[in-house]
Amino acid sequence: MTWFKSSHSGKANTDCVEVAFATQITAVRDSKAPTGQLTVSHRAWASFLARVAR
Repeated sequence: MTWFKSSHSGKANTDCVEVAFATQITAVRDSKAPTGQLTVSHRAWASFLARVAR
């Protein structure tokens, strides 16, 4: 998986939430602890982002 973080995080900031998309899941991890990750469905991730945006 290819991990990415928000462009608002800046290049030097290592305290970030990173996200990667796989075929059927969205994976989320803390950049300080990359071996642990949370996986959710794409639908659940989209719902989460919509609620945060509100």
